[in-house]
Amino acid sequence: MFVLFHPNRQKYPIKVWLRKPEQVDDGCLEQALRLANLPFLHQWVALMPDTHQGIGMPIGGVIALKDVIIPNAVGVDIGCGMAYVQTDLPAEVLKKPDTPNGQLIQAVIGDILRNIPVGFAHHKQKQNCRALDRARADLSNYRFAGELIPELEAGYFQVGTLGGGNHFIELQEDEEGLVGIMLHSGSRNFGLKICRYFNEIAKELNKRKNMALPKEYNLAFLPTDSKEGKSYIAWMNLALEFARENRERMLEQVMEILSKWVEKYTEYSVSYSNRINCHHNYAALEEHYGAQVWVHRKGAIRAGKDEPGIIPGAMGSFSYLVKGLGNPESFESCSHGAGRKYSRTGAKQRYSVEEVLNDLKECRVVLGKHKKSDVAEESRFAYKDIDFVIQNELDLAKPVKKLKTLGVVKG
Repeated sequence: MFVLFHPNRQKYPIKVWLRKPEQVDDGCLEQALRLANLPFLHQWVALMPDTHQGIGMPIGGVIALKDVIIPNAVGVDIGCGMAYVQTDLPAEVLKKPDTPNGQLIQAVIGDILRNIPVGFAHHKQKQNCRALDRARADLSNYRFAGELIPELEAGYFQVGTLGGGNHFIELQEDEEGLVGIMLHSGSRNFGLKICRYFNEIAKELNKRKNMALPKEYNLAFLPTDSKEGKSYIAWMNLALEFARENRERMLEQVMEILSKWVEKYTEYSVSYSNRINCHHNYAALEEHYGAQVWVHRKGAIRAGKDEPGIIPGAMGSFSYLVKGLGNPESFESCSHGAGRKYSRTGAKQRYSVEEVLNDLKECRVVLGKHKKSDVAEESRFAYKDIDFVIQNELDLAKPVKKLKTLGVVKG
């Protein structure tokens, strides 16, 4: 970890969990410098080793703020995060050509792709959703942002769907040769609408109160004691509940699919254990360095003492389960993944569809994807080396399990 602090350019330090400044892109550093000049910042800016430029605030960034909350420092995919469950199934069972269509894993991946909507697809019928039911039962908490109320109804068709981009469902193999299920998704269009709505509200409020930050910062904020701030917090927390339930719903469905195929073609009966579900785009009121502050983790997970976490790599590479070490310097946080090395456009310019598909084939990874033309966006070469990321944060989280991709479903 190194510290950037130039008193003539910034009010607060920037702590970076990398080895040298050259490992951070210029856009990310510029955004971090803006954060380091916020008048309500607490202590310093923390950048995780997977950090890269985002919207307003770097992905892989953590800040603690006094009495304000920033929608763009939470992000458009509120509650985006990871879920995992361990099985007792030997991975070799999935690699055998036991079905009429080839390997068992091919059948499982194909069934997942058929049954879980991906990309922009939603369910055709309304789904059950406890989080939305609770919100509809007490609409008084959400009346300030009345324009968002119709999104509650739309959310019933989105819960249990994967999305696109870097969201995924993977079957993985651990170091003992056993299968794990890992998935990455968030609050879908529901969370995006909330972020965009309240970012506009924050910009208007800041302008009206003559407390706006420079426009290029893209960090409009809401005082947490204002009606606007209280409303955002209520909607954000609802999106967090929705995102967690979204992941749980998909995890349950993948477990059912895996068990169905394994029991049909083998003598195994799959048992499941060690379920983890954690957000990496959110804000929470916590105590750090003697103050109650709103910790914004944008592309970072909470890593409190012995707290379980998930740090995924790119498809075809490795992922990690970790335990937090409760390091106060990072506000008890660690990275959320490998972090992009190239933008989506940059990745497609560097790598062809054929190259990426051949790489997955060489890695013996089964890909489930309706449209292959944009597959290079998620090539493992478009991301940082996950082992490099982990090695730079051994004071934040302890690796407890390493997993290799066997099969992946992408939007």
